[in-house]
Amino acid sequence: MKRMDASRRGFLKSASTGLGAASLAGAHQVLGAPSDRVRGGLARQVWLASITLGDFQPETYQQNIELILGRMEQVVPYKPDIVCLPEIAPFMKLRKRPPLAQVAEQGLGPITRRFAEFARTNRCYVILPIYTKESGRYYNAAVLIDREGEHAGEYRKIYPTVGEMENGITPGPTDPPVFETDFAVIGIQICFDLQFFNGFKRLGEKGAEIVFWPSAYCGGRALNAVAWMNRFIVVASTRFDPAKICDIDGGDIADTAYRSRHWICEPINLEKKLIKKWPHSAKFEDIIKKYGRAIRIKVHEEEVWAVVESLSSDVRVVDVLKEFDIEEFRAQNDLAEEMYRTQRVHP
Repeated sequence: MKRMDASRRGFLKSASTGLGAASLAGAHQVLGAPSDRVRGGLARQVWLASITLGDFQPETYQQNIELILGRMEQVVPYKPDIVCLPEIAPFMKLRKRPPLAQVAEQGLGPITRRFAEFARTNRCYVILPIYTKESGRYYNAAVLIDREGEHAGEYRKIYPTVGEMENGITPGPTDPPVFETDFAVIGIQICFDLQFFNGFKRLGEKGAEIVFWPSAYCGGRALNAVAWMNRFIVVASTRFDPAKICDIDGGDIADTAYRSRHWICEPINLEKKLIKKWPHSAKFEDIIKKYGRAIRIKVHEEEVWAVVESLSSDVRVVDVLKEFDIEEFRAQNDLAEEMYRTQRVHP
């Protein structure tokens, strides 16, 4: 970690005098430098892209694939690390969907290979929601394609709708997988999964830092809720606008309403942790005095927690928390749950 020079420390000392306890008084109070004053790169910045199908009117799924790939090309100048597509993207906006037996794939099939080519050419991951099959069963799934254009894994929708099951879709396993990419540990949920929450909770327990949510509907405030309840980024990719990205504190980062362009491609800083404000708030000014522009602390007064974010490639949040003896939110809750199990008296 790099320390600031003496003159900068002097400036921060005088400036911090004005912060005091009052600086923590308002909801969403921010301590530290605003991001537009940050110099240098970030330790863990990732470009996340999501598209919607809002204005498409395809006649066939082949035509829809071409339209989707064309929209994906619009995010290429931003060099995304990953592009997420809506639920069963090739078939979502068709007036009549083809039979499952005709289009469901296993591994890299004809449909998947089109998107694998995009991933390989543009050196990015792609989340492709399609129908898949195995052992005579069909799934509403999301296939993860890596930067090499290879099949990297598959998530199967835990909670298909009644209509889907009546039409032959099998519910996926209740323990969703996480995927280790070169930028983060990620998970996936699909559409109706948002009505049940436990899949999101399990992904958080398994260490997911970003959860992608391909869907036929927009999700609204429920997406913000699962983001802050589980302390991870949520990325929605939906049939209609708006799709959005939610931060670990439940706030909106970006959505497709911007310029009505039906896609998002945003840089996201993953070097951040959510902590409980109490009993650690007394340490916040000391952290800012030491790290200055390298650290930002966003305090949520009503929720009594805060987000500690590194704005420097030289500073890792986990090291700062360890230095100041601060536990992450999840670690404190895990300890409490363990004590509940061991100390609760059962009748």
